[in-house]
Amino acid sequence: MLKTKKVIVTGAASGIGKEIVKQCLHEGVSVIACDINEHSLYELKESMANHYVLHTYQLDVSNYEEVAKFFEHVEEAHTDVDGLVNNAGVYLAKNILDYQVDEMDKVLDINVKGFIYFSQMFGKKLLQSKRPGVIVNMSSVSGMEGSSDAIYGLSKAAILGLTKSCALNFSPYIRVNAVAPTMVTTPMMDTIPDWRKENYLKQQLIHTPVLPVDVADTVVFLLSDRAKHYTGATFDINNGGYLR
Repeated sequence: MLKTKKVIVTGAASGIGKEIVKQCLHEGVSVIACDINEHSLYELKESMANHYVLHTYQLDVSNYEEVAKFFEHVEEAHTDVDGLVNNAGVYLAKNILDYQVDEMDKVLDINVKGFIYFSQMFGKKLLQSKRPGVIVNMSSVSGMEGSSDAIYGLSKAAILGLTKSCALNFSPYIRVNAVAPTMVTTPMMDTIPDWRKENYLKQQLIHTPVLPVDVADTVVFLLSDRAKHYTGATFDINNGGYLR
């Protein structure tokens, strides 16, 4: 279903991003994996068999100049790119009362501005040539139900608004959807307070843990033509928790 796709994935070298890269590659997608951690990108590249088409690119998503330079590279070497997964993010696990200004800036620069920069430049590229494409934005249950880390929750709520607005701005050529997982078994979960974990889990109707591969499966679906009628939508992956 995805064999004609070339997809950019940010935050690609660990956690959910790494699983998204793997699932896309298994589906026959060419992937441009972006991450700030060059060593982890190298390990990702080495772990993939040679018959997969995986390109890696080290950059800081919160640095506008670096993102612009990346898209210059895309224009030269990857003119057929038609998918974007905005996944790069940071979670500091802090109470808002304890945040310093530089920490606020870090979270919002990566979790919000990074998504904006990539969406803007990807959107310009495809809209100029009126080519169809897809953007999938990684939000969170924290953006829908609140977070013990208010700045993180704010950033993930902002992504829901960005998704809807970009769906309007980029129509009819680019579909834009969001994925909002519950807690997923990644290293990030270790930093969530126990009381918040318990609060999330007791709301769930399905008791099988959500794994990175489950989130990746949803992202792959949204990138595919099977999701051709979805745009501006948010896909909750939360085991039926917080029914509205």
